[in-house]
Amino acid sequence: MRQTALFLAFGFLLTAGAVAAVETPATAPVPSAAPSSDPTQVRRGSYVLDPAHGKITWSVSHLGFSTYYGSITDVSAQAVLDPKEPGKSSLTVTIGTDSISGLNDHLNQNLKSPNFFDTAKFPRATFTATSIEPTSPTTARINGDLTLKGVTKPFGFDATFNQAGTNPVSKAYTVGFDGRAVIKRSDFGISAYLPMIGDEVSLRLEGEFKAVE
Repeated sequence: MRQTALFLAFGFLLTAGAVAAVETPATAPVPSAAPSSDPTQVRRGSYVLDPAHGKITWSVSHLGFSTYYGSITDVSAQAVLDPKEPGKSSLTVTIGTDSISGLNDHLNQNLKSPNFFDTAKFPRATFTATSIEPTSPTTARINGDLTLKGVTKPFGFDATFNQAGTNPVSKAYTVGFDGRAVIKRSDFGISAYLPMIGDEVSLRLEGEFKAVE
């Protein structure tokens, strides 16, 4: 049950392609942009994760009988996207560990206890990207440092660009990504019930980032 961050989410922005800057008068509104899956249309600039649309879904083997799923919903992230030069981009993610859920009250209490995340002592996990390695026009490997339960280890995830453009509901310029990762929980001192409950935890990262105007 891992919170990595993921994130998120997040650093996913760094997979986009080149973008041209267009100057407009200071008093002119920023023009809307139809959603596009073409990464070359992504706007360069600063972004924040939409807290209502940023989540980590985790899954782990349970006694070998099934795969158990849960989520982490308290995720915040800031990114600077430079699609022309991904190496100059940045991403930081903060995760509220108390938001971890296994969709069962008894399990949730156990997950938050010292057996697992010890959320009272370690209320936050963090991820800071250190490198972005494009793997295709719309995908990248995001590498960085993850701090979880007081332990800092290298961590990376694979990000896929979905689309970018003006959100038709919020009217905010938005960039959306998916991410995938696998984390070994024992690396972070979370070894309760091994090997009955799996050591490798699969993570699915979802993030919508809004431009900071």
